[in-house]
Order: sequence, then structure tokens, then C-alpha cells
Amino acid sequence: MNWEPWTGCYPFSDGCKYCYFYGPYSKRYGQNTISKTEEFDKPIAKTKKGTDRIQSGKIVATCFASDFWVAEADEWRKDAWAMIKSRPDLEFLILTKRIERFEAGLPQDWGDGYENVNIGCTVENQATADERLPKFLGFPIKRRFIACSPLLGPIDLSPYLSGVEHVTVSGEAGREGRVCDYDWVLALREQCERAGVTFWFKTTGSFFRRDGAVQKVNPFKQGGLARELGIDIRGDRKLF
Repeated sequence: MNWEPWTGCYPFSDGCKYCYFYGPYSKRYGQNTISKTEEFDKPIAKTKKGTDRIQSGKIVATCFASDFWVAEADEWRKDAWAMIKSRPDLEFLILTKRIERFEAGLPQDWGDGYENVNIGCTVENQATADERLPKFLGFPIKRRFIACSPLLGPIDLSPYLSGVEHVTVSGEAGREGRVCDYDWVLALREQCERAGVTFWFKTTGSFFRRDGAVQKVNPFKQGGLARELGIDIRGDRKLF
């Protein structure tokens, strides 16, 4: 289940260069005006029968078509947090490249985090991991995950996995997508296994190198191929 309270985005780091949603070869290229969507109040919206539009127990991917912490959305974030707090029966996944803005508009009663909120920090290479993850680990967050997406090079997450519940990995999609190397993925899996962190290889991306050969992967088969490799590490909590 997705909830997009606002839409619009713009490049922030190298991982944004060919963004599948707003990159130069996507249908939304150039739509960098941040604006509220018609589903802003989706978590508290009701059906015509008076039931919750989002049924209890759902996992809600939040603002994946933008960034929850874009500065242009600061005035709306307070209301978004209030809706999230009002639905403790839902699990919210919030992913960001702008982790340094985490405290902008943070609820006063946040404490060490809401039980139903999972905050994810995106990194695409070692430089962004070393820049963002120390900040990520320094903020009061109860549930943390790291998204290596798009994976553009080898990353050593070992110094940053304490207190992290999950790592997800994705290659870069699109006709200009950069190569995702299976050896990089396996190294991340090994790091997670040693640290006792769950792991999900989500997608291969459009160009996937394995055993020295680069394979061009159909967009509709990238998730399936990643799944077929059978390298995920599952835990008790099913969030991904």
C-alpha cells in the first residue's frame, strides 16, 4: 500500500541522476514542483461505508514518489505526522536521501520514535554511506533500515549496522541505468548475515553483472530475477 501525501522532486545526489520516477527518461521528468496530492489525508480517509480506506494491519510505503523531508513540504509534515500517529494499527515506511533534515518538523512527542514508523536512509555508494549513516544513527529513531538504492558501487555497511533492522538493495532501472554487480550485492548480504540484520535483494536493475557478464534485464523481470537468486534473509517482522 502506497501513500503519497505530496509529489514532485529534484536531484539531490548521484543516485538521482537517472531516477526511475523523475529522471531524464521518465514520464515525470521536470516535475520538480512540490505539491500536495489528492490523497494527502489517505491514512484517515473513510470509504462510503464508513470504514477506513487503508485497512488495519497494512504496511504503508510513505512518500516514495518524492521525499518526506523535502524543504518545500515542511508546512505539511506536521499534519502528516499527526495522521501517522493516529493510525498505530498501520506500519509506515518512510525513506529519505535527506536524512540531515530529519528533525525538521519532528513531533514534540516523538521521543525515541513511534512504534509504527520505520525510517529508511538511502545510500548509493560508499561516499553517501559514510556521509549519511553516522547522522542517521545519531537521530532518535526506534526502527531503522538502510536502502542501497540504486547500488552504484561496493559499500561496506559494517560500521553502521548496529541498531539497524533491515537492509534492502536495488540496481538502477532505466535505459541509462548504471551496472549493478552481483558481487557488491553478495558482499552486503554477508555483512548483514554477520550483523544479524535482515536483507532483501529487491531488484537487479536494468544492467546486472554476474560472473563477469552484464545482462540487460527487462523492467518487468528485475524483481523476479533478484528473487530467483534466493539470497534474501528474512526475519520475524514482515515489512518488505
